[in-house]
Amino acid sequence: MMAFLAFIKKEWMESVRTYKFFILITIFLLFGFMNPIIAKVMPEMLASFLPEGMNITLAPPTAIDSWMQFFKNVSQTGLMVLVVIYSGIMANEFSKGTLVNMLTKGLPRQTVVLSKMLAATSIWTLSYLICVGVTYAYTAYFWTMAGLQDLSLALFGLWLFGTLLLALDLLGGIIFKNIYGSLLFTGAAVVVMTVVNIFPAAQPFNPSTLASNGVLILTGGQDISEFVSALGFSAVLTLLLLALSIVIFNKKQI
Repeated sequence: MMAFLAFIKKEWMESVRTYKFFILITIFLLFGFMNPIIAKVMPEMLASFLPEGMNITLAPPTAIDSWMQFFKNVSQTGLMVLVVIYSGIMANEFSKGTLVNMLTKGLPRQTVVLSKMLAATSIWTLSYLICVGVTYAYTAYFWTMAGLQDLSLALFGLWLFGTLLLALDLLGGIIFKNIYGSLLFTGAAVVVMTVVNIFPAAQPFNPSTLASNGVLILTGGQDISEFVSALGFSAVLTLLLLALSIVIFNKKQI
């Protein structure tokens, strides 16, 4: 247990020294401010681009527009930044050989995998909660939250999908031992999930729906039972990826 806690502390310190922590916090904090502000000024921006003499009546923005910006920004740019930043979560250890001394001194290999995953997930969670909190505060200031359905469920789904991407990054780094392999592995998995989503029978279990259907949950356009099925499958898949990472890493030559 002491080794586990010590390695988590090492991961946190490394995230601070390499600015990963500050980059994630800053980006998601900016998203938190941008989401409601963009929703607020979007009608005026669109009106300013119209040709002179043309008038289009635009509906006034509401809280749902702010959360639409949230799910758009986080599910696209935010998760991409997360994957890129943690693409070296294991690859850097292999390239630098920093694990050799620790492993030869008796550090369990599963401790390395679990502590890296927990440290990355905790930083991702903190960044995500900051973005959610700022978005919620400004959205509540500008509008009322009336009409939103199952916001907590939609937010949890997007967080879980981000955690799944971290598990893919981790496994990809262990398999290929380099950043490019980790990125390609995670990117290929996302592409597969996107293609599989074409088939209606697979949609209730497809993790990608957690990132793409958040707004539908808020507006009542998504069957809750299907979304919950995707949540359950994604949670199990994340644990399986973590277990597979441990098994492969135990057999990997450092």
